[in-house]
Amino acid sequence: MFKRNRSLRNLSAIASISLVTGCGVFSSGTSEEDGPVVVGTTSAPSTLDPAASWDGSWELFRNIYQTLLSYPAGASEPEPDAAESCRFTDDSNRTYSCTLREDMSFSDGHRLDAKAVKHSVDRIRKIAVDGGPAGLLGSLERVETRGEREVVFRLNKPDATFPFVLATPAMSIVDPEEYPADALREGDEVTGSGPYGLSAYDEGREARLVRNDSYKGSADRKNGAVTLRYYQDSGEMVTALRKGTIDVTLRGLAAEDVVDLQQRRNKDDLQLVETSGTEIRYLVFNPKDPWARRAAVRKAVAQVVDRPAIAHTVYKDTVEPLYSMVPSGLAGHTTGFFDDYGNPSTSKARQILLEAGIAEKVPLTLWYTTDRYGSTTRAEFEELRRQLNATGLFAVTVKGRPWKTYEAGYRKGEYPVFGRGWFPDFPDAENFIAPFVGEQNALGTPYESPRITDVLLPESRRERDRGDVVEQFEKAQDILLDDVRLLPLWQGKQYVAASEEISGVERSIDPSTIMMVWELDRKTSW
Repeated sequence: MFKRNRSLRNLSAIASISLVTGCGVFSSGTSEEDGPVVVGTTSAPSTLDPAASWDGSWELFRNIYQTLLSYPAGASEPEPDAAESCRFTDDSNRTYSCTLREDMSFSDGHRLDAKAVKHSVDRIRKIAVDGGPAGLLGSLERVETRGEREVVFRLNKPDATFPFVLATPAMSIVDPEEYPADALREGDEVTGSGPYGLSAYDEGREARLVRNDSYKGSADRKNGAVTLRYYQDSGEMVTALRKGTIDVTLRGLAAEDVVDLQQRRNKDDLQLVETSGTEIRYLVFNPKDPWARRAAVRKAVAQVVDRPAIAHTVYKDTVEPLYSMVPSGLAGHTTGFFDDYGNPSTSKARQILLEAGIAEKVPLTLWYTTDRYGSTTRAEFEELRRQLNATGLFAVTVKGRPWKTYEAGYRKGEYPVFGRGWFPDFPDAENFIAPFVGEQNALGTPYESPRITDVLLPESRRERDRGDVVEQFEKAQDILLDDVRLLPLWQGKQYVAASEEISGVERSIDPSTIMMVWELDRKTSW
């Protein structure tokens, strides 16, 4: 059955919006009757400046900024976007060159040239936000320009993954006249060159995107405008979908809502698209905490955590237990935590603690974010608390905070143990290891591992054929397994629910599980 809740959609429709800064123009290209495609998600941006973000803000960035390379629908490797062509120009994977498309400009009319690309990348490292995307540029020595269109990246070591890095939204190209070289841009305005412009932004609530008429790139936009609406609760988001106030749900569907949608989708006139996912969830142990810093405590936790129970009881089998940081489906995946620890065992955990001289109950506080990964996160951490306390070996409490204060807290080292989710920057095993180790990493919690950072990762980066680096990643995971500084819990699937009148859902998710909203459209013939 075909339904259009037009009266509801028209309340938020952007019939014709033009924002003029300099000479750039945005337009909706959408009839007032149809209105924008409205996408609901629980992943609200933490910032609008790409130099500050190594998190879910990329969901928005992918659609309003542009990168040299990106992933067209169906692609598994990055292809030129703002660039006309890109390639390694040497055999050692240390010089990477891109030539921009001709006559590129930002949405405000300012010229997008090689100098703007250099400015965009250089400022990431100069500002060096704690836990920000500078950690992705460890192999970059310097950026050079040749004329107005050619950008050359000189690397300090071989890095075959560098094209993947350039395709991440962290490397979004920004206007040098609007984004300072040594400071983040303040306010809620955006100047980019992506498929859409940001016409209005209400932090934590809504982002309105309209067609950027000056865009030149690979995206074939199937719609003229998109509104991203941010929710803290999956149930509220699904209710909005059923009422027709949103058209698509992107991120954060709770397991019970997925199951309910599977059972009722025909009755509700909804579609539920399931794709294989590389999202993972894991625990981080703080090396500065007097208890979490002790290897025996970490290993005892690893010995009693029951992943299948979490997957079945909490997530209704919409996720799979994960026993290594590299998820299944990628070269280098292992089952190390199962091989070493086997099934959960209180007696083995007790023995681990006693051998380390720990006879009393171990007090730990497990922290989670209340509004980042969906409303099921609380139930997951309550299940972890139940499992650990049931052994009699731990005295665990659970606490949660909204993402902004949560993120600030773990960067300050406030949490003994905290939960994180990871949506890959790019589909390669490297991206499930490299971001978490080193002095500057995505966790804001230094993790020194010279064998990984100085030997194994450099070895893997010499190989352009990523199928030839399995051995290095297996060895790296053996080190992570021995340290238990990170404890993998589960690997997710990607679920997108949408009105039956929306097409393009199955094409809209790129290999790093970010939605390309330009693929969404309303079906016009029935």
